[in-house]
Parts: sequence; C-alpha cells; structure tokens
Amino acid sequence: MHVMIIGAAGMIGRKLAQEISSSAGLNGQPVHKMTLVDIVEPRAPDGCAGTVSCLRADPSVKTSAVDLMAARPDIIFHLAAIVSGEAEMAFAKGYRINLGSTQNLLEAIRTEAEVSAYQPRFVFTSSIAVFGKPMPDAIPDDFHTTPQTSYGTQKAICELLVNDYSRKGIIDGIGIRLPTVCIRPGKPNRAASSFFSGILREPLAGKQAILPVADTVRHWHASPRAAVAFLVHAATLDTDGLGSWRILNMPGLSASVAEQIAALERIAGAAAVALIKREPSAEIAKIVEGWPQDFDAARAISLGFVGEQSFDEIIQIYIDEEYGGNWP
Repeated sequence: MHVMIIGAAGMIGRKLAQEISSSAGLNGQPVHKMTLVDIVEPRAPDGCAGTVSCLRADPSVKTSAVDLMAARPDIIFHLAAIVSGEAEMAFAKGYRINLGSTQNLLEAIRTEAEVSAYQPRFVFTSSIAVFGKPMPDAIPDDFHTTPQTSYGTQKAICELLVNDYSRKGIIDGIGIRLPTVCIRPGKPNRAASSFFSGILREPLAGKQAILPVADTVRHWHASPRAAVAFLVHAATLDTDGLGSWRILNMPGLSASVAEQIAALERIAGAAAVALIKREPSAEIAKIVEGWPQDFDAARAISLGFVGEQSFDEIIQIYIDEEYGGNWP
C-alpha cells in the first residue's frame, strides 16, 4: 500500500506519519511506501521500515497536484490548510490554499482515472468551523452547515466536493470534522483557537499564558492522539455504509475554559493556574462566539471512532507524549 500525507510537516501530519511508521501499516494493512508532502520538506518518521519520500510541493499549484497524483497513492490524507485566523485575515490566500488545493487534487485524481482505473481512498480533514449560529446546544449529525468565517466556508465547500467526487466514483472519499485539537505541542499558531492549548501548554512549561476570552466559553476538543486515531480509522473504514453523505462529526469532549483550568489545577496545582493572564480580545471573542459548543456524534461513534472522556485525560496524554510521562 502506498500512503500519501499532504500537509505532513504539520503537527498532526508528523504524528500520523510516525503512527503509521511505528505500526508498520494502517489497522493491520501493510504500508510499503509513504510519501510525505508539504510546502516545506517534511521529515521522515523514526524507524520506518518501508520506503519514505519527503517532497516539497504546493498542491494549490495545479501542476504540483498533477505531479503528486501521478504517483497514484492508494490512500491520500489531505491535511494541508492554513488555519482559521490566517484564513480570515488573508482572504484570497485562504481560498487559494484551503479550497484550491482540494480542487486541484480531486481534478488530478479524475485525470488519472480517465487514463486507467484509479480510485484512491481520500481522507479529508474538515472542521467544526463549518457550523455557526443559530445552532442547537448539541449539534446532531444531520444539522446543516452555517459557517461564519472564511475558513469554515472553505471547509464546507470542500466537504461538498468530497461527496460529489465520491458519488461519481472518482474517489472513495471520507471527510472527518475534527474537534479543536488540544493540547497542541510547540508554539502558538495563528488559529483563533490557539489559546485553548496555550492556557494549558504554557503553564505546564512554567510560562505565562494569555486567555483572551471568558471562563464561561465552552468548546469541543480532542487530543492529538485521538485526531491521529480518527484519521487511521477513516483510512480503512468500510465506506459503503456512509451512503451519499460521507462527512462525519468526530467524537470529542465539550468543556468550558473554567473546566480546562480546573483540570490543570488538579494535575499541576495552583502555581500553574496563576500563570494564566486574562487579556480580553474582542476580535477573538467574536470569532469564538460563533463556534459550536457540543456535538451528538452518534454516527461516528457507531462506526468505531472514539474520543476522550475528560480534560484530565487530555492533559495526561500531553504529559505522556511531550514529557515522557515525567512531569514536572
């Protein structure tokens, strides 16, 4: 099996590549070749037994997408995107990368399929940003998309493309709407949701963190470990049962900022909580206000997707993965 990860230099892409390498396959299916793609050259995972190619390419450029799909990978993980805050500030760039890359890849696959039989599994990472007010407290699987940001709109359009290209038999597509991934390791990014990780990650490292919204803000979360598990499961899931709608809300954990902070205090103590500095941002608060707070992800759960049950669990996963379980 040939697996291609587009957006492989990002945090989820790196962890996904390492998981496939460490497992020597996907859910028991052997992977003999892995191609890692990003606009900067990705790094090969540790201990990979098969062939690994690390390519610098930009699928928002049509010729690059054509060249990538000429390799005819069996499974394509399309993770490449710019994040919500950046897509909002750089309108044209957001559409070029978030929408253009998806269109180019799907068209390149269609062109390959016209030459001879080719139908890859195409796993697209969507987002809960496809939803916005008005919406119920817990969003069910059949709720309509109402994005209130450019990022959410771009993801919603791509979802329709995944459905339509699957309907035509060009791809065997599946889209997974990821919760906000928390705790993200490394430095803060330009996502409006970055603070959800920052108020935990920085205090655990003994650093000050900025909280730009009220403690009452509630959101939908999953750990990086869960996000990778979602992708792996989506890659080998029998899609026959999905019908014409191939987009799934992933399971997660609904928690308020106050509940996040309470979990931090239970694990790291009051000294860590004291490092959180409240600096309200009207801009971020406005964006976050339009985001969903909770989901009824019954469809995904019935298909075997599993999320975390508590924020203590999410924090402990971060400590295990980033500190080797030895914190402080």
